[in-house]
Amino acid sequence: MTHLPGWLVVVDMQRVFGDPDSPWTAPRFEEVRPRVRRLVDAFGERVVLTRFVAPREPAGAWVGYYQQYPFALQPPDAPLYDLVDDPGAARVLTATTFGKWGPELAEAVGAGPLTVAGVATDCCVVSTVLPAADAGVPVRVVADACAGSSDDDHGKALDLMGLYAPLVEVTTTDAVLAG
Repeated sequence: MTHLPGWLVVVDMQRVFGDPDSPWTAPRFEEVRPRVRRLVDAFGERVVLTRFVAPREPAGAWVGYYQQYPFALQPPDAPLYDLVDDPGAARVLTATTFGKWGPELAEAVGAGPLTVAGVATDCCVVSTVLPAADAGVPVRVVADACAGSSDDDHGKALDLMGLYAPLVEVTTTDAVLAG
């Protein structure tokens, strides 16, 4: 089977963002999930999944953040931090930060290019995409395979990332799969 070039980074497709009762729900989570699965299948072994988890001891500005969201102060293996789909053989990168771009992800994907999908467009996705682009890695954001904390915030984040062209390209699932 031929797979697409580069790497797919699936940002934080976790229960905490998919559960409609969660304070962190991304309302279109279930709508984008089948597109994310199609992309995972198309990239084969070149997939990295990320997970957001709370730190053991929040520090700095995170102290106030977790005062606002105390429900999230749970260990990394708490069910709310589970990925919604079995990662299979894909590498899973866990971080206590919104942005997942850093030495571990950079080592995994090299010079890219990266195709990014997941949640939330206006938080963890944008916080991952912009530092990767700033590091010189070409990035495609799959707009219809991302979900934001609201439709309006999703659109604003896509507009923001689009300002970084040609470092960042905003595209669709069908366009990616068409090669």
